Amino acid sequence: MTAAPSPLGRPARFAAPALAVRLRVAAWLSEEGEIETLPLAEARARLAHAQKPLLCHRPLVARRLGIDRLPSRDLLELYAFVRPASFVLPTARGLAEALSLAAPVSVEDEALTLLQAALRLLAELAAREGGNADTVALAQAMTRGEWSWGRAVLEALGAKEDIWERSAAFAVWKRLPSIEDWAPEPPSGHRPVSPAEARERLATLLGAEAEDRPQQADYASALSAAFQPRNEAGVPHFVLAEAGTGVGKTLGYLAPASLWAEKNDGPVWISTYTRNLQHQLDRELDRLYPAAAEKARKVVIRKGRENYLCLLNMEEATEAARLNPREAVALGLLARWAGKTRDGDMIGGDFPAWLVDLVGRERSLGLADRRGECIYAACPHYQKCFIERSVRRARRAEIVVANHALVMVQAALGGIDDSYLPTRYVFDEGHHVFDAADGAFSAHLSGRETAELRRWLLGAEARSRSRARGLKRRVEDLVADDAAAAAALDAILKAALALAADGWLQRLQQMGPVGPTEAFLAKVRQQVNARAHDPGTPYDLETATSEPVDGLLDAAALLEGALERLLAPMRTLATRLAARLDDEAAELDSASRLRIEATTRGLSRRAEAQVASWIHMLKTLGRTTPPEFVDWFSIDRLDGRDADVGMHRHWVDPTAPFIAAVATRAHGIAVTSATLTDGSGDVEADWQAAEARTGARHLPGPAIRAEVPSPFDYARQTRVVVVTDVRKDSLDQVAAAYRELFLAAGGGGLGLFTAISRLRAVYQRIAPALEEAGVPLLAQHVDALDVSTLIDIFRAEADACLLGTDAVRDGVDVPGRALRLIVFDRVPWARPDLLHRARRAAFGGRRYEDMIARLRLKQAFGRLVRRADDAGVFVLLDPMMPSRLAGAFPPGVALERIGLAQAVALTREFLAQEHGPAAPVPTK
Repeated sequence: MTAAPSPLGRPARFAAPALAVRLRVAAWLSEEGEIETLPLAEARARLAHAQKPLLCHRPLVARRLGIDRLPSRDLLELYAFVRPASFVLPTARGLAEALSLAAPVSVEDEALTLLQAALRLLAELAAREGGNADTVALAQAMTRGEWSWGRAVLEALGAKEDIWERSAAFAVWKRLPSIEDWAPEPPSGHRPVSPAEARERLATLLGAEAEDRPQQADYASALSAAFQPRNEAGVPHFVLAEAGTGVGKTLGYLAPASLWAEKNDGPVWISTYTRNLQHQLDRELDRLYPAAAEKARKVVIRKGRENYLCLLNMEEATEAARLNPREAVALGLLARWAGKTRDGDMIGGDFPAWLVDLVGRERSLGLADRRGECIYAACPHYQKCFIERSVRRARRAEIVVANHALVMVQAALGGIDDSYLPTRYVFDEGHHVFDAADGAFSAHLSGRETAELRRWLLGAEARSRSRARGLKRRVEDLVADDAAAAAALDAILKAALALAADGWLQRLQQMGPVGPTEAFLAKVRQQVNARAHDPGTPYDLETATSEPVDGLLDAAALLEGALERLLAPMRTLATRLAARLDDEAAELDSASRLRIEATTRGLSRRAEAQVASWIHMLKTLGRTTPPEFVDWFSIDRLDGRDADVGMHRHWVDPTAPFIAAVATRAHGIAVTSATLTDGSGDVEADWQAAEARTGARHLPGPAIRAEVPSPFDYARQTRVVVVTDVRKDSLDQVAAAYRELFLAAGGGGLGLFTAISRLRAVYQRIAPALEEAGVPLLAQHVDALDVSTLIDIFRAEADACLLGTDAVRDGVDVPGRALRLIVFDRVPWARPDLLHRARRAAFGGRRYEDMIARLRLKQAFGRLVRRADDAGVFVLLDPMMPSRLAGAFPPGVALERIGLAQAVALTREFLAQEHGPAAPVPTK
């Protein structure tokens, strides 16, 4: 134990200590202002006798200390109250940056920063909201819920703790503005965008002072082909555009897209693969619409309903909190955010991802409409609903930023009203179109899916704590005067009892299934366990559906009959509701019409995409599966425990339904990425691979191909190394390689893994050594932080390292010195499961496997250089890397096969030459 001075100066006194924790050491700042460094064991012991300490991110600190419960004053909770809907990294350094404090260097500095941050936030609250009645009422309610910051916040607000019930304090819905309504928009026009116009618009976006970027202008010009009038129904203008990193894709496609939207009074939907990329694109749109008010009118981010806070769910949670006042803290922080949020988006928007870690998923993301239970116009908050606001704004916007999954699911299942169906799309990150289509057009007859449908139909059943609202509550007033519709509703509710009920998994494990669905799943589970190569593995199990075990076909027949008894009344009810739109066209108000339309779509979607698909799957069981599909049985596992059981059906080529549902209904589509084509060396074969992965080969006419090379000098800016003397099956050797390479780079390293278990094992082996050297190590599936937050911290900490899997490889965008080294543990071959086997046979055998691996390596390498002055090293710890995969790397980049010692020396010398010598800051 040592006491240490700090460059941040002597702290003020506070009524609680402050605690900062790293992997091996902690800093303790006492109430009297004394700073000590402690071993973690001593810090744990001190917590037992101390007041609730100030800290940052309680779950992460608790995990590092190895304890389950940690009463504390989390600075992130205070920040969320004082600055709701405001970004901050959940670290002491992040708080310092957000609050304009000196950046902490040592762990002792971090403890001091927590104290300074607390004082500054309380002062800011006092100055800005002191005496504000709504804020005071909310703080009083949270204090009654034993909020650790309650008294300090009330003192800052100049108020006292109130003993009266303050549930109205959470009623943020009363303070939100109502949604404006407009007449339906007319169809968009058909005026074209010429290549010259696209170039001119791009020049305007870039400004007169921008450097000359001919590749970007060529790219914008090429994409204008997607914005020409369609000449034949079902035949869109389809552009495949590969643009190397650094071309400037975003502004390149926004130039013709925004110009077409202006000329034709219609929206262009820009689709990305992930929600985080949606918000990156949203930031880029500030260039096109620098005025906030104009951007709010012309740009909308669209996501699925499960992303937005449901005000009715929040109201019901508020009522439930009367019985449990401790819920008030989470609800209060949520209410503060809801009153300030831009659009109510809880996933990737302005909702702090770390708040989920602090208050729990049920009290945060659990309040979104995650089960499709919306009652639309029957909801008392319908005119203030975040989701409805987004949907209605999208109908008048010029640019709608969506994601691949939403576009495909909406188009396939009728979620987009045809009168508002967009005619122009840009699919950014187009190399993911295949994967997105695979998810959107697949079917899963599983315990989880059937139980979810049962909840959607029946709502919360006896003794359930769920807030689920059943179909009866959503539609009973709509069918009150229609005997046929009412009878169909009753039949649905009766037939739904055949679906898996709560507790189904435990009953399967105890060999006590109830009802036809659970009986079928029990037989599926039996077959998987009987035929899996290693049923004791902690990972997912799967087996073919052929040669079913005794009793499985009989169980399937019983379930098929039960599902048919459910499907018929679902179709009847949907038809009867849709008929009201015609029969009562003159009497229905807009809200009722929208409610009926939405309810009908939701009912039809589940009837056709789920129940009808399940019936078709069961009918073919025991026979030959249709050639366009792949069927299999599986047991999904989470942390070694069974989590789901079911039968699955995927398209062998999911781009076929994508083209049918989306492309043939559009007039123009651009699919773009830096990694569209393969790198086999055969130019025509490489483009054919792009057409296969995007579905362009299913079009009635040829796609337009465009390729714009990267302006970067990869041969000078990068090095690619294959390490030849590390055994990839030895975790000790793999971990040592990661450690030495990260140290040679002085941080700034991204470690990519093909398996979570390998990632965790390497983390445990190298984290202490890296911390000792002053290199912070972050890890997906280890740290109590979500992926987007980990990437944000990695981006901000120039000398940190990050370990991750596919989500990190595809989602990280870290320009500059913060990412200067990528280490891949092995060649990222596709997982050899039954689905991959079928696709391998359909798409060319080994050539298909090589293409998948090359594209994954290409995508990972593309993370390394994001700007003209970036430089970095790419290392693959797999001596079995085939030379034929070298096409994943840009022309002119030599692949060096050397030993680990040489790779470490090369990394150190190359990065020292490009970035200067590594100089990590040692811990005290």
